[in-house]
Amino acid sequence: MRVTVVGLGKIGLPLAVQFARSGAEVFGADVNAATVATINAGKEPFPGEAHLGEYLADVVSSGRLTATTDTAEATSRSDVVVVVVPLFVDEEARPDFGWMDSATGDIARGLRAENHTLVVYETTLPVGTTRTRWKPRLEEGSGLVEGRDFHLVFSPERVLTGRVFADLAKYPKLIGGIDAEGTRRATAFYESVLHFDDRPDLDRPNGVWDLGSAEAAELAKLAETTFRDVNIGLANQFGRFAASHGIDIHRVIEASNSQPYSHIHHPGIAVGGHCIPVYPRLYLWNDPSATVVRAAREANAAMPAYAVDLAKAAAGGSLTGSVVAVLGASYRGGVKETAFSGVFPTVEALREQGADVRVHDPMYSPDELRAFGWEPYALGDRADVLILQADHAEYAGLDEGSFPGLKVVVDGRDLLDRSRFPGTRFLTVGRAEEPLTTPNKES
Repeated sequence: MRVTVVGLGKIGLPLAVQFARSGAEVFGADVNAATVATINAGKEPFPGEAHLGEYLADVVSSGRLTATTDTAEATSRSDVVVVVVPLFVDEEARPDFGWMDSATGDIARGLRAENHTLVVYETTLPVGTTRTRWKPRLEEGSGLVEGRDFHLVFSPERVLTGRVFADLAKYPKLIGGIDAEGTRRATAFYESVLHFDDRPDLDRPNGVWDLGSAEAAELAKLAETTFRDVNIGLANQFGRFAASHGIDIHRVIEASNSQPYSHIHHPGIAVGGHCIPVYPRLYLWNDPSATVVRAAREANAAMPAYAVDLAKAAAGGSLTGSVVAVLGASYRGGVKETAFSGVFPTVEALREQGADVRVHDPMYSPDELRAFGWEPYALGDRADVLILQADHAEYAGLDEGSFPGLKVVVDGRDLLDRSRFPGTRFLTVGRAEEPLTTPNKES
């Protein structure tokens, strides 16, 4: 079986490696010539993905994976084409299909009737996109007919960067076809290249799950990620209320979640990454009347400014001229990725307040931080205010000795140990500075 994976980013490359390790001959297609050259040298083009380096070196050296910039040529030689090209969305919930349209045009030029190629889109999409956008574009660009000459399926990626290989085994593979034969072939394909963990917690066996249509599969991915954004938005509103009333919201959430019908997430300074801040906007593009989704997105987007307001109030009502160290450029701990990271609105809000902002991240060099337009911060330098934005494990043991002159701490991730900062005003997003009551050890 020959498989082309279009888009060799942080999801696409591990997928290509997974398919190759399962016995397929894989062509990895990407528009970035430097990325292609790095992969063909058997080297991972980005750090942080568990096992990717060793697995990639093996499948490249054995000839099971070859990267190319010629998507059409690779498609012409393939039985299956899997598309993982980025889709961008603006603040008005409008998707920008530019890169995906270009890749789809290349795929269409490479389709051959005699191959009966299965084309699978894994990039998260607004409902209806597979049927109403990709099907006609593939047919027009190839001169072929879907369902007769090639087959089209949507199957959303459901993995988290840093643990892609583990997640591929852990979660059911959802598929939704345009025609019955495409669905059958997609089921057979994924069953041959994925290996699923036993999941006794599921109501049906773990594996490939056919949702009946491309639209249902598209909505499933939007629903599972939008749920998280709405849940976090609710937690953030609970946290803001609780903090203003001297209530420890983390103890409240722990208590609430002891009942099986409650699953409240935790508040925090920001919701970042490629998924949770983005996919609710894709849902809103289809359903602009979804007031709950819109309100949650607005609530979460307001949290960085809220954290800065906490710092301002604790600093005596002004941050003008204060040196503020923002810990964490990444959108979450342990990942070198700034997609929709809370660092951007946090820095912007601080600059609007007249602060002298510095950024630190153990995964980024000073030059990399400067490339974003930030002045790097080094532990041990003076800082009047500290705001924790990303929960990198390296930050958990910090104390006020690392920040000469420190007066205020705002912990945006509930990571720092308050007792290590005895000489500062210490606030945690979603937690009262001083609870109304201090529970004893038996409570």
